[in-house]
Amino acid sequence: MTLNPASHPPAYPSATPPALIQLREVEKTYGGRAGSNAVTALHTITLDVPKGAILGVIGRSGAGKSTLIRLVNGLEQPTRGQVIVDGVEMSALDERALRHERRAIGMIFQHFNLLARRTAFDNVALPLEIAGASRAEIKARVMPLLDLVGLADKARRYPAELSGGQKQRVGIARALATNPKVLLSDEATSALDPETTEQILTLLRRVNAELDLTILLITHEMSVIKSVTDRVAVIDGGRIVEEGPTFDLFTRPQHPTTRSFVSSITGNELPAHLASRLSAKPLAGSQVLVRLTFTGGDASQPFLSVLTRKLDIDLGIIQGNVDYIGGHPFGTLVVSTPADQNCLQALTDASRDLGLHVEVLGYVA
Repeated sequence: MTLNPASHPPAYPSATPPALIQLREVEKTYGGRAGSNAVTALHTITLDVPKGAILGVIGRSGAGKSTLIRLVNGLEQPTRGQVIVDGVEMSALDERALRHERRAIGMIFQHFNLLARRTAFDNVALPLEIAGASRAEIKARVMPLLDLVGLADKARRYPAELSGGQKQRVGIARALATNPKVLLSDEATSALDPETTEQILTLLRRVNAELDLTILLITHEMSVIKSVTDRVAVIDGGRIVEEGPTFDLFTRPQHPTTRSFVSSITGNELPAHLASRLSAKPLAGSQVLVRLTFTGGDASQPFLSVLTRKLDIDLGIIQGNVDYIGGHPFGTLVVSTPADQNCLQALTDASRDLGLHVEVLGYVA
């Protein structure tokens, strides 16, 4: 099986494809019987995963990420709402029909879940054996999959003889064995070192691009979101608080939780000695701190020089960074200038004229 490398996830600049996975007003509550207190893990979740997309769901521990993914593959049933995969309402199926539909949903796990007494070949073959495939059919499917994930020479090795990255590659091959339409990834890289993580993410991008496979990826690592997804949903306290194209959420985060995640990976966090001294109102002799965000092909332009010459003011550089999200550059620059309202307004107007996003962070003495 031959794949052409894909350096970046697909983008949808003009229109979003139809959703392959749909969650409609989904709620999941545990407990509440025999005197126990009910715990609501998910609150009225509505989410679409476009066909062929890699959508990441990011949140802190306990935010509801794993519950969400278990609803998609039918391991959990919603208390309320609908879970629809490729037009089939998973939450309305009986157990037999659910088993049949699960063949179109592949799953990879944080801790690999390989059977220790089965070889790499036999682990990948397991879903096909359960589905009743013949030995010839199994061999014709498994060996190309092991070749796809770069493990054709490890077919007869046991999990104990494989590295963590190799085990996860076997897990990916196994998830693809039944030729699924959807691949679910539940913290699949969090047990791996950074170099191996990047290799696994590169493989997921290739699989997505070449097999047109829709991927729903659960993670608490913003670096994973940045590297592989083209859309992202931020979950906090069982609610989706923000959702959209990855580039948009990185460059224009709206919710405080999103801003916190983004700042941890883009270097947008102010130094602690400044953040602790910020005031919402100007003080005598204070400076105003302004974050300028620039995106796309203009990210490498000398905006600071242009602004300084145009306004004839001194701008102090507090912090600066240029990064790439989905192959597109964006940069941030935090500058300081005297806390004069006329000066601030002039800086704001001139920056916006240059296509920059302007955010006043506060005042510091």
